[in-house]
Amino acid sequence: MSVPGPYQAAAGPSSGPTAPPSYEETVAVNNYYPTPPAPLPGPTTGLMTGLDGKGMNPPSYYTQPVPVPNANAIAVQTVYVQQPVSFFDHPVQMCCPSCNKMIVTQLSYNAGALTWLSCGSLCLLGCIAGCCFIPFCVDALQDVDHYCPNCKALLGTYKRL
Repeated sequence: MSVPGPYQAAAGPSSGPTAPPSYEETVAVNNYYPTPPAPLPGPTTGLMTGLDGKGMNPPSYYTQPVPVPNANAIAVQTVYVQQPVSFFDHPVQMCCPSCNKMIVTQLSYNAGALTWLSCGSLCLLGCIAGCCFIPFCVDALQDVDHYCPNCKALLGTYKRL
């Protein structure tokens, strides 16, 4: 019998040509930790045989389990970014942040600083007989509150002064 050289395969069953590595193995996709080499065929004495034929202990590998994401726990959240809304004295079409519906705001007029200043200035001019209360009837002199018609939430206020 001849002793095999370094270029010859070790004695044992020949499995024939092996398949080339897959794409994932080549580029190491999803390879989170090193995998230990496959055990060599041969006697199962617990010792591996080196190139020189002497026995050596198998290398010990520390492997850590990789958490596998749960396919059912993946949630997709759609985020809509809305530009800041400027409130003036006319209704605004927008998405209500309370009920998340597209609405046109309802307006409510309230006495503000301009209304009271107009009333005071009319009093100083001599309109004491009730004419000084006219600014409380004019919507163009009052502050405007914008409400959602669905959920009645206050969405914004336009102040004249």
